Formats: sequence, C-alpha cells, structure tokens
Amino acid sequence: MSFKLITKKKEYSLGEKILVMGILNLTPDSFSDGGLYKTVDEAVKRAKIMVEEGAHIIDVGAESTRPNFDYVSEQEELERLLPVITRLVKEIEVPISIDTYKANVAKACIEAGADIINDITGFKGDPNMAQVVAENNVPCILMHTRGTPQNIHAETTYKDIVKEVSEELQECLDIALNAGVKKEKIILDPGIGFNKSLNENIQLIDKLSKLKKLGYPILMAASRKRFIGEILDAEVNDRLEGTLAVSIISAREGANLIRVHDVKETVKALKIVNYMKKLVL
Repeated sequence: MSFKLITKKKEYSLGEKILVMGILNLTPDSFSDGGLYKTVDEAVKRAKIMVEEGAHIIDVGAESTRPNFDYVSEQEELERLLPVITRLVKEIEVPISIDTYKANVAKACIEAGADIINDITGFKGDPNMAQVVAENNVPCILMHTRGTPQNIHAETTYKDIVKEVSEELQECLDIALNAGVKKEKIILDPGIGFNKSLNENIQLIDKLSKLKKLGYPILMAASRKRFIGEILDAEVNDRLEGTLAVSIISAREGANLIRVHDVKETVKALKIVNYMKKLVL
C-alpha cells in the first residue's frame, strides 16, 4: 500500500522507504531526555544534528507524557515551543511536527511555520483540534490511548488488543474526517506504551499489519519505552538495541514512519530494511 506525506517543505512517498522522525523534547521532565536542551540554541543544535544524521521529520514537544507527568499550561507550552520553531523554520529543511493535544497550541505553531500536528489523544483531548487541523490543511498523527491526557497511563483491560485499538482508532478517524480533515493528511499511531501492558505492546507490534487494514500510514513510536526496559532489564538510556529491534520488526510489519531518540543508529538500521524492500517489491 502506497501513501504520500505532503507538507509545506517536503513530499515523501511512504511506500518507497520508511521515514525516521527525530524526537526533540523541550521539557525538563521527559522520561529519557528531559532537561537536555534548556536553551533555544541547544534545541536548534540538536535538531540540526538529527537532520544531518538522516531524520526526515523533527517532532518537537514541550510537555512530557511520561507516567505522572506535570500538566503544562498553553502559555507555558507556547513559551517553550515558539522560539525554537521560529528558528527551525528558517534553519532546517525538513518538516517540523508538533507533539501537542491542545488546539490553541497547534494553531499558534502552525502559524509559526510548523508542518504536522502529532496528537497523543487522537483528537479526543481537545474538541477544537480536528477543526484547527482541517482549516489549516496540515498532516496529522492520531495516536491511540484511553482516557484523558492526565490519565493516559492508567491501567486498563483489553479482551482483544488489536481489535479494540483498531476500533478506537476508527473513532479518532471519524472525528477527523467529520471535521473536514482530508484522508491523505492522516497518519495513525497505535500508542505503544500508553495504557498497555508489556504483552499487549508486543501483540500490537507483531500484528501491526492488521492495523494497516484501516487504510492509513502507521507511525511506530516505541523509542526507549518501559516495555523494552522490562524485556532487557535495562535503564532508559541503555535501550538502544531494543529500540532498534522494535523499529526493524515494526518496519517489516508495515510501519511507514519510526519516531526515535537515536536517529543515526535507526537510519542505518532502516537502510537495510529499505534495501530489502526494494529487492522484494
């Protein structure tokens, strides 16, 4: 199945190769890299390094979504985001994605030059988000989770994880499409690590191809997450090999984009996957 990702800066054919999205957290409390980029210069430098390493998209977030994260107001989120976005728009050539579930934040970032909105609530967290995306005609990423942004890590029960995630992603799709978001502007994220146990995460990754039946590109965002640490018995900064394994398996199962902290290593690993795809297509 072939898809295109069309942004103001770039057009990518998602059927030809797997894209890499580099993570840029402007937060003091993110589970992996919180507090590393405290100034605008440090954040811009990190983004440029990821682009040099081969990142196709830079995903910028200013509110942590780790377990027990601290809520950030719209004003504080924008105070963190806008100075960095303003610089990145001028200084890097790849699209900029904004990791936010707040419509006013998304609107301001799009006006500042951001290209993509990455919503962890799948448009369920803010009733105005779908309209903002539709009116601005930008690509969006709809992630699966349950509950509100404040309890996205609460325990929940699934009888059939793949079936239920598919059904609940369809609910997100309905919100988007009913608001006027174009089908070709939508990417889905199964929400690995959110409201899901270790085995449920593994089942979703193993059956990722079933989610492709919804008819949309898939983003895999499992970088350094807890389930990888549980399998490897490894702390957060010692999960590179596990993340690479998940990324490669996900790519083979049909993921079109991979969101990671470790861009250089992921780009190299996916070159092998992309090369093999060319041989079998």
